Amino acid sequence: MPGGRPRAFDPDTALDQALDVFWRNGFEGTSMAELTAAMGINKPSLYAAFGNKEELFTKALARYLDGPGAYATAALDADTGRDVVERLIHGAVELTAGAATPPGCLCVKTVQATGPDAHAAHRDAVAVRKAGEAALRRRLEQATDLPARHDPATLAALIHTISDGIAVQAAAGRSRAELRSIADSALHGILDHRA
Repeated sequence: MPGGRPRAFDPDTALDQALDVFWRNGFEGTSMAELTAAMGINKPSLYAAFGNKEELFTKALARYLDGPGAYATAALDADTGRDVVERLIHGAVELTAGAATPPGCLCVKTVQATGPDAHAAHRDAVAVRKAGEAALRRRLEQATDLPARHDPATLAALIHTISDGIAVQAAAGRSRAELRSIADSALHGILDHRA
């Protein structure tokens, strides 16, 4: 006798839908009703497949990092420090203001707008951000083509600060073209050896 009824939904598609809702609304701005409606499942099915809201968010965050946010890890493999910096800052524009993605950044929204009931989501988002900045610092320590005035740790923090600002501006409605221009100005200031 079979061991139970098969799921009537595709877990990967449902997780993508949950990611979209969390990305648009942030963790606290997302209700279980919105999640179940977007995912096309009821609460018992959601709990059985993904756990509670915090566990679902953790899975959606991993999906975000391996999917739309993967540009950041890929940028670290660029041949030069200059290329790493350019790919990260331009990638932030594409991620947060692209036509195919919700405006803003899932991690930035989660870090900015979480109260006591969202401690786990906040902790996860902060951990992701710290790990990303540490990886960038290590990569910049290997770069030989960046202006000598840049300390790798400070430069890594600066790049993350610029990327965060881009995400906030995208969420506030600034256009991709405007953000691209802002990114280019920031890159000029960072990468110009004469500055």
